[in-house]
Amino acid sequence: MANTTPYILVLYYSRQGATAAMAQLIARGVEQSGDIEARLRTVPSVSPDHQPSIPAVPPTGAVYCSEADLRECAGLAMGSPTRFGNMASALKYFLDNTGALWATGALINKPAALFTSTSSMHGGQESTLLSMSLPLLHHGMLICGLPYSEQALMRTQTGGTPYGASHLAGINSDLPLSSDEQQLCIAMGKRLGYLALKLGKETAQ
Repeated sequence: MANTTPYILVLYYSRQGATAAMAQLIARGVEQSGDIEARLRTVPSVSPDHQPSIPAVPPTGAVYCSEADLRECAGLAMGSPTRFGNMASALKYFLDNTGALWATGALINKPAALFTSTSSMHGGQESTLLSMSLPLLHHGMLICGLPYSEQALMRTQTGGTPYGASHLAGINSDLPLSSDEQQLCIAMGKRLGYLALKLGKETAQ
């Protein structure tokens, strides 16, 4: 019998591991929110000549996201390191190929949340999160951020924004997530899972 438990798709691209670590914490938060699962997925790098240059299945970590993973999710958490104040090209390339889902309205009214990692404090965390929301708004998704009822949002000295979870990785991309950053990742996952369950129940009525 097919598994009917709803899931949040935690979709990310990570080169140095920081965004992947955030994804794991967000997934933990999702699964603390109720009867809902977290499904971790990544996307392949984009080669300069746009030809396949890596294995079809990654040797470690999350598997690559499929269209079905995205279409059937109850909600989406999407993360990327910052690239000049925007998402990485690999994630943008994946989203650019979701036109069929847009045409059918498959993601309309599903909640979504965003996360990112930067090397410097003012390296484009907020602009990356905001720009990442644009394709999701075109898909009709409902963007949920982090409310200021999360105390870590007020005291953080590193990452953390009302637009989504973030992390200051440092110039060598080797700084661990601070306790506040960790708390905000988990809190965002819990909020996203809660909203997905709430919206799912209302849609079913």
